[in-house]
Amino acid sequence: MPVERYGRGVGWVPGGVGERLWPGRVVGAAPLWASVDLRDGNQALASPMDAVRKGRMFDLLVGLGFKEIEVGYPAASEAEFSFVRELIRSGRVPDDVTIVVFTPARPELIERTFEALAGVRRAVVHLCLATACLWRDVVFSMSREELKSFTLAGAEKVLRLADGLPGSGAGVRFEFSPETFNVTEAEFALEVSNAVLERWDASVGRPVTLNLPTTVETDTPNVFADQVEWMHRNVDRRESVILSVHPHNDRGTAVASAELALLAGADRIEGTLFGNGERTGNVCLATLALNLFAHGVDPQLDFSDLDAVRRTVEECNQMPVPARHPYVGDLVYTAFSGTHQDAIGKGLAALEEQARVKGVDPRELRWEVPYLPIDPKDVGRSYESVVRVNSQSGKGGIAQVLKAHYGLDLPRAMRIEFARTIQAITDRTGEELTSRDLWEAFTTTYLHPRSDTRLRLKDLKETSGAGQGEVSLDLVVAGPDGIERALAGRGADHAAAAIAALTAGGHTVTLHDHTSHPLPDGRTAAYARLTTATGTAHGAALHTDPATATTTAILNATNRTHTGGSE
Repeated sequence: MPVERYGRGVGWVPGGVGERLWPGRVVGAAPLWASVDLRDGNQALASPMDAVRKGRMFDLLVGLGFKEIEVGYPAASEAEFSFVRELIRSGRVPDDVTIVVFTPARPELIERTFEALAGVRRAVVHLCLATACLWRDVVFSMSREELKSFTLAGAEKVLRLADGLPGSGAGVRFEFSPETFNVTEAEFALEVSNAVLERWDASVGRPVTLNLPTTVETDTPNVFADQVEWMHRNVDRRESVILSVHPHNDRGTAVASAELALLAGADRIEGTLFGNGERTGNVCLATLALNLFAHGVDPQLDFSDLDAVRRTVEECNQMPVPARHPYVGDLVYTAFSGTHQDAIGKGLAALEEQARVKGVDPRELRWEVPYLPIDPKDVGRSYESVVRVNSQSGKGGIAQVLKAHYGLDLPRAMRIEFARTIQAITDRTGEELTSRDLWEAFTTTYLHPRSDTRLRLKDLKETSGAGQGEVSLDLVVAGPDGIERALAGRGADHAAAAIAALTAGGHTVTLHDHTSHPLPDGRTAAYARLTTATGTAHGAALHTDPATATTTAILNATNRTHTGGSE
């Protein structure tokens, strides 16, 4: 590849960076969020939103908690103009939400923009003009002075028309974007910005938003942070300026650029939900907000039903959100790797145990689970999708799925054995297994194993007369020939009594271990591992009666020693 074509200097600021303050700062509060889904995002769609889809997007943004929403570029088309007019006429804009309208600095476009704002109570007029050398030379054929004069003429027209709006001039504020800021000579971007701030007479009572776009992302995020910090230190009337950034994602680092810009002094971030925008998109505001959430900072936006947000955005944009998109993608809370699955399962179990000991709901505890930066439930996901099974899965992940879906808490040795069974299935099919697939495999392997020498429990009675601390069982067991035989045994517990009954019936059985636990539906799950003359195997059973569950698990394990299911 011709790498020599792309050598370029990084962004710079006059006199050098000086002492960087941003590396030592921490973001402790949410910025002002400004959605540009309906303007910058919409213009990047192959099929731009119609009025219905724009309305749905607007309502979604309001519901999420956005207080500034760029609703369109009214001078661009009749559709854009009509949407803004309808929002104003219908009273659809809540009292605590400010709409933003975009306009380039051309006089006729500014006039059309203000026609759209007739009757508005509160709005921001966003004036934009590219300031970088390449754009001045190639696009506009203007010198620095010519471009500055053109910009100020636009600013003057915006001010005059705003003051002339009947009854609403005081409710209109201004925003200026020196587009391509990140590749503009820093001192020229500052010069033009200061001139605009002066023309608009920025004040604490009527602050101006100064928006610094990385229109095309060209440098690492630390360079942008230096540029933002330099503007933050040097811009006039700083107390009357809302310093905003508008990162694009050409290098894949828009989120990092936005976060470092906040450290460098930015107050506000423009972006879109899930990063829709020209080329590789705008910065994703959902990712930024949930990054804050994951650090215990209230993002002031409500993503508690993230899947519903995604569905609306996908329908409005007519574009899918990638499966690996941070926080919202289909697979971001999913682990296929066995080691990851095991760690997640142990982390969830530890959290539940802490909650049990403290007598509180697990959601009241600090979230600390390996591989999951946030609790999926906090954004409307469930644990059901946390672990999915394929050929890379391990015993921990498989056990976690069975526990999450069916309440089964398999003994460690059974987990290892069942993982081998599942591995063989996924190696053979090459497909991912669902929780239902796992359940069916567990059922045929341990609950209803096929056997030509199968023993089946037909009846069980726990009888009285046993010695103190002993259990006595009377069993009716059908053999492989279908003949039913009465067996009886005593022992320290149900398992020992069942083994004694089998031994008395001529079956040589050595029990190694057994466990049981209650299920949410009132049944008991029982597990057994034992050895007969033909091998060692596990068995399991579910039943409303604990003694029946334990005895059936022992019989199933015995049957498996005759079917090739032994260890």
